[in-house]
Amino acid sequence: MITGDLKNKIDKLWLEFWQGGIANPLTVIEQITFLMFARLLDINESRDEKRAARTDYQFTPRFKDHEQHLRWSQFSHIEDAERLMNVVRDDVFKHFREHTSDSRFGDYMKDARMVIDKPSLLVKAIEMIDALPLDAGDTKGDLYEYLLSKLSTAGINGQFRTPRHVIKLMVWLLDPQPGEVVADPACGTAGFLVAVMEYLLEIYSSQQGVMQEDLIDDQGKTVSQKIYTGDLLTQDQWQTIKTRMFHGFDFDNTMLRIAAMNLYMHGVDNPDIHYQDTLAQSFAQHFPELEHNAFDVIFANPPFKGSLDQDTINPQILRLVKTKKTELLFIALILHMLKTGGRSATVVPQGVLFGSSNAHQAVRQLLIEHNQLEAVINLPSGVFKPYAGVATAILVFAKGGATDHVWFYDVQDDGYSLDDKRDPLYQDEQGNPLSFAGDLPKVLAAWKTRQKPGDSHRHPSSEIESPSQTRHPGMDSLSRSDGCRDPEATDGEGLSLPCDLDSGIPLVPQRVCQNDERTQACFWVSKAELAANKYDLSVKRYKETVHIEEQYDSPQVILQQWMTLVDEISEELKDLERML
Repeated sequence: MITGDLKNKIDKLWLEFWQGGIANPLTVIEQITFLMFARLLDINESRDEKRAARTDYQFTPRFKDHEQHLRWSQFSHIEDAERLMNVVRDDVFKHFREHTSDSRFGDYMKDARMVIDKPSLLVKAIEMIDALPLDAGDTKGDLYEYLLSKLSTAGINGQFRTPRHVIKLMVWLLDPQPGEVVADPACGTAGFLVAVMEYLLEIYSSQQGVMQEDLIDDQGKTVSQKIYTGDLLTQDQWQTIKTRMFHGFDFDNTMLRIAAMNLYMHGVDNPDIHYQDTLAQSFAQHFPELEHNAFDVIFANPPFKGSLDQDTINPQILRLVKTKKTELLFIALILHMLKTGGRSATVVPQGVLFGSSNAHQAVRQLLIEHNQLEAVINLPSGVFKPYAGVATAILVFAKGGATDHVWFYDVQDDGYSLDDKRDPLYQDEQGNPLSFAGDLPKVLAAWKTRQKPGDSHRHPSSEIESPSQTRHPGMDSLSRSDGCRDPEATDGEGLSLPCDLDSGIPLVPQRVCQNDERTQACFWVSKAELAANKYDLSVKRYKETVHIEEQYDSPQVILQQWMTLVDEISEELKDLERML
């Protein structure tokens, strides 16, 4: 969360690019990313130099002696705009393409080009980026997220942005842990991977490790923000998180650069983001260690519409399901990429749930008969507005095992208006909008306390446990959602919900689901019933609608009421006439 002065700086920077003739939001973010990266290279180089001067620390310089003029601290002070333009365009960007050795960023900078053609715009952009707190770890991640939020209000490019509250729901449902390997096969801006990083920081922060920061918003209000330090993470866990935990794939170089920067700004020093179409045959050829049985957790919001040439599709995927439709291929791909026991939360168009083609039925049968389909969470049709009105759902499943019952939840209210504006509908006591509200906290509470028909105990998050799924010994006393630390605590966004002490997840005051009541928001459906309906997973097929008979007055009573009203109006008109 950023507010006030910092938010205004980003808005002004964005406006400068627009006024400078660069209107494509992806291009704007890409160019800002290049300049931010140039400054971060210099910041990291300076830190290493200071550390080496004080200790025996050894590092590989990012800039050789003859390249010192390419450092941000050097070229940002050039006063001649034309000379600055030449240095940045011809020398700094050449350095990006040919000599970048800072983590894996060299892979993403191979075709880096500066499209800023006005020296005055470059000067202003450098001045503004120089004023941003990129050396503040707690702020720079939020800063970049706010920059990326511009995509969601920029027309068709918003398709790259899954709403953050939906991402948050999916991450909390799966509860990823530091020892697990996490991937997104169509990562876009890496929103899911960043959310996992934020989740780990939160659940592995002790009460002493949560810092409170007060910010001043645009209206002059004081807004409180929690900063989670992850102080309960061990050094080995930190090393794994920063260098080996996160993997993303995309076939758009612009998105790769943005995704890598997004993770870098959130503390992932060595993000493993690859230029790759994960459905293509080349995936298995280039990344044999990643394309099969490689991941513990996969989050995805893959492309919904599209049909591929069958000759280009990975044949291993076609063995699972014969189709050309991307939305079906990605489900098979995710199952192929997961380890046995690995789990996924994936957004799909609702057509996947009830499509009648052989391929649609085959995918659903694959999930239910040969794997463990845990949940179908139906989302309102306006969740992806303004750039898409398609109705969607979240599938939660694990690789291997068997499905006996599937848990359904019908979300009616995601906390935002379902029109193109997508305005937040709920506020806390101070009048600040809530980003995670409506039915979503109820989904989490119901998920945590769900019971299968016939079970006498709360159902675990997954019946198939990943070998790497371990919990820190201090987890029982930790916050697991928005600051809940005791049974009566409210969460960090003001939702007055008690919390489960074991997990910290907010609990609704009463049970949302009853085992045998399909009039509720959530309910169970057996595998036998699903199979009898051709594995149809649409909520409407199984949810029972309660029709309440409306009671009306008789026509005689309504007529008498109307005549009485007419008499009253007539008398009032006569009074008015007498007054005149």
